Amino acid sequence: MRKYTIHSKYFIFAIMGNSTGKFFKLTTFGESHGIAIGGVIDGCPAGLKLDFHLIQHQLDRRKPGQSKITTQRKESDEVQFLSGIFEGQTTGTPIGFIINNEDAKSKDYSDIKGAFRPSHADFTYKAKYGIRDFRGGGRSSARETACRVVAGAIAQQILKKYGVNISAYVSAVGSVKLNKSYTDLNLSLIDSNLVRCPDNDVAGKMILEIEKTKSDGDSIGGEIMVIANGVPAGWGEPVFDKLHAEIGKGMLSINAVHGFKYGFNEVDIASSKGSEVNDIIIDASGKTKTNFSGGIQGGISNGNDIYCEVAFKPVATIMKNQKTINVNGDQVHIKVNGRHDACVVPRAVPIVESMLALTLVDHYLRSLTNKIYHD
Repeated sequence: MRKYTIHSKYFIFAIMGNSTGKFFKLTTFGESHGIAIGGVIDGCPAGLKLDFHLIQHQLDRRKPGQSKITTQRKESDEVQFLSGIFEGQTTGTPIGFIINNEDAKSKDYSDIKGAFRPSHADFTYKAKYGIRDFRGGGRSSARETACRVVAGAIAQQILKKYGVNISAYVSAVGSVKLNKSYTDLNLSLIDSNLVRCPDNDVAGKMILEIEKTKSDGDSIGGEIMVIANGVPAGWGEPVFDKLHAEIGKGMLSINAVHGFKYGFNEVDIASSKGSEVNDIIIDASGKTKTNFSGGIQGGISNGNDIYCEVAFKPVATIMKNQKTINVNGDQVHIKVNGRHDACVVPRAVPIVESMLALTLVDHYLRSLTNKIYHD
C-alpha cells in the first residue's frame, strides 16, 4: 500500500463507500455545492436501447423545487451522458454522466461554518476526515441521490425487459398513515398528488401535516412502501449476500433512512406463530397462498412480489434555534437559514425505487453466472 507524505506525517489513502453493486456497479462523485455531481455505471449490458425521457422523468420526480411542499432550491437536474452510449444504445463499456449544480447558495451556510447541526453528519464527517464541506453538507447531502436515480432508471429498463416492474409510494407522513395493503390500492394514482400517496384523501391530510410542520420551522419523518412484481424465483445469494440483506443495505444507505422492514405487511412477525404466517406453496412457479415472506426465503427470491417499507427520520436541518457545539467544543446556539425540505419522503419515492432496481438488476446478472453451471 503506497504512503504519501503531507506535512511530515504519513497518511494511508483508501477510497471506500462510494460504490454499490458487484455485477452492475455504480460509483458516484460530487458534492451538493460543487460544480457538478455524477457517476459511473460499470457492467451495464450492451445493446440496451435507452428511454432517456424515462430517466429524466425519474430525475424530475426527485429534483428540488418541484412543489410548494419541497425545498425551493431550483435545479433542472438535466443529466449529461459522457460515455458508454452510442446511437441511443448502451455499448457495454462504462457509462459516465454528470448533473450540473445550478442553484447552490453557499452563503446560506456561512452561519454554521464553525458549528455542527444536531443529528446531522457535520460532526461525524469532521471526526472522520478532519475537514468538512459545510456548504449544504457536501458529500453527505441528499443531492448525491440524483446519481442513484439516473442509474436506477437504467436498471429499471433492464428489469422491465424481463417482466419486472417496481413501484413505490408514500405510506406515512408523521402520524398520518395509509392503513391499506398495496394490493388494495390503485398504484396508478401515485403521482396524482404532491405527496405521492395513491389515496387522495389520505394524501390531503399528509400535505396539511407537511405544510404545518414547515410553517413551524420544523421537520417530520415518514415511510415509503416499495414493491417489485415479476421477479422470478432464484435471484439472490446464500449467507452473507442474501437478497433481503442487500436490499436493506441499499435502502439504509439513503440519506435520512432509519428503518427497513420487508414482508409481513400488517402482521407483527415477532408475536406470530409459524402456523399463522408460513406461506403455503400452491404451484410449481413458487406462488404462495399468502406472502408474509415478502417474496424472499433463505435470501433468494421465491417468485412472489417483493415488498418492503422504508422509514425516514425527520431531517436534521430545521429552522428553529438549537443548542450545539462549535468546532472548538464550546456550547453555542444556531439557527439555520436557507432552503430545506420539511419532509423528504415525497421526493424520496424515486430514490427508493432506484435502490431496489439497482439491487435486483445486480442479482439478476449474478443469477446468469449460476445458470452457466446449471445448463
